[in-house]
This record gives sequence, structure tokens and C-alpha cells, in this order.
Amino acid sequence: MTGPQPLANILKITPYKGGQSLETGWKLSSNENPLGCSPKAQDAAMAAAKTLELYPDGSAAALRQAIGAKYGLDADRIVCGAGSDEIFQLLARAYLSPSDEIVQSQYGFLVYRLVAQQSGAVTISAPEKDLTTDIDAMLERVTPKTRIVFLANPNNPTGTYIPYDEVKRLHAGLPENVLLVVDAAYAEYVRANDYGIGMELAGEMANVLVTRTFSKIHGLAALRLGWAYGPASVIDAIHRTRGPFNVNAVAQAAGIAAINDEEFQARSTNHNTAELLRLSNAIEAAGFKTYPSVGNFILIEFEDRDGRRSSDAEAFLRARGIVIRDVNVYGLSLCLRLTIGTKAANDDVIAALEAFAKL
Repeated sequence: MTGPQPLANILKITPYKGGQSLETGWKLSSNENPLGCSPKAQDAAMAAAKTLELYPDGSAAALRQAIGAKYGLDADRIVCGAGSDEIFQLLARAYLSPSDEIVQSQYGFLVYRLVAQQSGAVTISAPEKDLTTDIDAMLERVTPKTRIVFLANPNNPTGTYIPYDEVKRLHAGLPENVLLVVDAAYAEYVRANDYGIGMELAGEMANVLVTRTFSKIHGLAALRLGWAYGPASVIDAIHRTRGPFNVNAVAQAAGIAAINDEEFQARSTNHNTAELLRLSNAIEAAGFKTYPSVGNFILIEFEDRDGRRSSDAEAFLRARGIVIRDVNVYGLSLCLRLTIGTKAANDDVIAALEAFAKL
């Protein structure tokens, strides 16, 4: 018997798969914070869990106020979501129709393509240079059908970034009716002097939105919490498409505590800066190519020959209790993405890759 059929464009979607894990060992496949989360956020979550019978504040007012106070932003121009992923979905619902187009970089975050497909829109990917976003290539692919340009900066899974001057140049080249979405999920980890998140553009321009997440530096991935800042008209459109209680009360409480715990954030960034450099140098010394990363992960390239491919390395690591991310879905068949872990986890990764290099 034939039941109800979903829309044709939905059946073309390949569902997103998160990083795999093991029952024991090191999970280094999902870019999670190896230090956990703020103890203050944990306490706030536990306190909020005592009143689970109550609906959350649908506007997330206290959380928006906390974010605004932290970054000097107008809270009325902030919207919160169940992770930045939900905000991307809401944008697609508000701005994309069948046959519309989005533009992204060649190895841009996979979720952009998925939300476009959900709306029946077409994804146009601009070639990158050395796995880094090429602004000219992106601008060349903007057409009258383009509705949204997605820019992950830094980008996942490559770890590369473009300077703020290039972000501004991208915006300057876009028509006023095209929305530029700057996904700054990994912004807190960046230490480059020429990097800029884009908040000034989002504050001044009518077609720029910046998205952020609590999943990375704040370590609240399990609670699914993200936010966006931009022009009032775009924020209004997102509010009109989101569910009335899209952010749960526990997440809101934990988010407020997390964003105010600067000591935990500093420990997280300092750990990442030191271990990113140590891991990169050790992996290169073992004979493998790494791409320069400013995030909390490293993209490692392997050889294209029997016994030396990325799939061989992944199996070798898994046998030693280490799981990292296969990025074949991005077209990076020679590569694996490694999350920066604890010092102990990173020691084991280095030892495993050194052993794999000697096979």
C-alpha cells in the first residue's frame, strides 16, 4: 500500500551525519570542547531543570540581554535558536523558494546545502584556492536568482579563514537584495590580527546576518543553542518562522551562565591555541600534510595509494580507540578532520599517526 509521499526535493536530501563515536576511547570527530562546559553553566542547567513543567520564555529575553551586554549589541536585534543550524533552516524558510539559489564556497559547511534543498533551492559552490574561500569566485557566481550567500569564517571542515577586509569586499560586491550570512561558529578560537567576525557589518547594513553558537567554545553542544545578530527586518522574518518555544529553558539558563564565564572561555582558547600548534607540528613531523587551521580542529591530508589512504588511517586510528571525521561527503577524499582533544587524547593521536607513518 502506498502512503503519503513527501515532496520530491526532500527525497533528494542525504541526511546529515554527525561525528561517530566509540564506546571507549577518544571521540575527536565533532569539534566538541575537550574541557567540557563551564561549571557555572552546568549549575545553571541543573537549577533550571527543577521547573521542567513550565514553558520557557519564548523570546529568550534574558539570554538575549546577556548576549547583548557581552558584545555591546542591541538585544532586540538578536534572535536565539536551537543551535545555529536551526537559524539556517529558518532563513531558508523565510527567504528561499524553489529555483532560487544560494552561493557558498566549495567546501562550505554541509548544512547550507541541506537547508537549500529543503526549500527546493539550488546550491552554487564557488571554487576555493588552497582550501580557502575565494571572494572573486563567489561574486562571479551571484546571479539574479541568488537569495543568500553563506560564508563560514573560519570554515568547517577546512579550518581556513579570510581576513575581515575580504568579508567586507564580498559584501560590497553583492546586490542589496542578497543576504550575506556570516557563520562565525569558531570565531572565539581565532588569534589572527586581520580576522573580524562581521558584527559591524551586521549592525550597519540591511543585508548582513552573523550567526554564533554555544556548541564550541562554551561546550553546550548537547543543549542545542545558537544565536544571530543582524538588521531588524531579518530578525523579524526569523521570529515569524521559528516555533514559539524553540529554545528550551535549560539551554537559556546555561547560555546566560556560560557567556558570562570568561575564565572558562579563556582556559578553552588557551588550551586550543597551544594544542593546535603542538598537534599540527607533530603531524607534519610524522610526514602528513596539514592545512593551516584557526579553529579547534585540523584537516589532515593522506596519500592516494594502497595502505596509505585516509580510509586506512581512519581504520588504524579506530583500532587504537581514536575516532576522527571522514570528510568524503565534502569531496575531500584524501583527508580526515581531527578535533583538538585533551592533552592525553592528543598524545595518543600523535603516537598513533607516528605508528601509521611507519607501516
